[in-house]
Amino acid sequence: MTSTFRVRATLTGAALVLAGLLAACSAPKPPPPPPPPPAVSLSPRLIEQASAYRTYMQRATAISPAFADGAAIAQSLKVGAAYEPGQLLRGAVAYGAVAALQDPAFVAGVRTYSTDPTLRQTVTAQIIRDPAYVALLPGASGGAGLVMAALGEEGRKLWVSGRAVKQAAYDVQHSPWSKASVENRPARLSEAKMLSATPGLGEMAETARLQQAALGAAPLGLTGAPASAPYTPLVIRSMAVAALAVLGQAGDENLDKVMAVAAEPGAASCLNMSKLNLYQCLAVSVPHYEDVFCLGQHIMMDTGKCLMKGAGMPEPIDVKTTPLTIAAADAPAKASATAVAAAPTTRKR
Repeated sequence: MTSTFRVRATLTGAALVLAGLLAACSAPKPPPPPPPPPAVSLSPRLIEQASAYRTYMQRATAISPAFADGAAIAQSLKVGAAYEPGQLLRGAVAYGAVAALQDPAFVAGVRTYSTDPTLRQTVTAQIIRDPAYVALLPGASGGAGLVMAALGEEGRKLWVSGRAVKQAAYDVQHSPWSKASVENRPARLSEAKMLSATPGLGEMAETARLQQAALGAAPLGLTGAPASAPYTPLVIRSMAVAALAVLGQAGDENLDKVMAVAAEPGAASCLNMSKLNLYQCLAVSVPHYEDVFCLGQHIMMDTGKCLMKGAGMPEPIDVKTTPLTIAAADAPAKASATAVAAAPTTRKR
């Protein structure tokens, strides 16, 4: 009896183990966890473009209207003319993208589309095909507000600084040296054209700062209220590049597509026109104070105005400057066609 009981118990235990194994094999396996979202990826080339833009804006905005001689004017012209319109615009879009990445809600909203590879590719294709698609993504209003604040405020600062320089074209006429003719005028114009065609470089410290900001490691400290659509093309393209970065699609391997997204013909046309106006102004400018006018109006104010318009900010109003009264004998023999319209009325005292 005891032996029979043990055999039965052994068989029963084996049957239970076998049943358990069969049940385990037939039970569905739990699905694998979703893949982690890709890390924010913004090509170093784009960061360098943003740094070059910021470096130029800082230098140009810092141009002082306190000119002591013609050499100081010539040096300021070199600083102001040293941007290539296409590069400056790409840099503005890249900097706008870094600004949009500072908004946690925008980044989180785009990231909801990044965990599923198929959905990520679909959204990426939509943005590349039509950058305006980014305005439909969650958190877009916050990202747009930061882009508008970043680009618009820098444009405004440059415009305000330019207005002070333009006023100096009148004020500096108190000094006799300002009415002397600029030496080697053709070379001065050629140099401005050469600087306008030469790509600028960013400073290493600024490049590192923007790189950290793009990764979320060191915020830029920007503030801007959420903005409702519609957005300007410059704002849309900045946000589109930022969204591609969150989706992990803005690295070096996709640089050609991202650069196509960053191209904005409208703002490029505005910057090119400001350069053409500068060349025309310098071509007919004779005395030093007319060069100051060219600098303040066409390099600083016009460029700042292009950026403000591109960011969707209201067009600035240029208050009329107070003209100086100078003797007819002191008036230049040939004045800039642009400067004449805004230059002091020449009359005898």
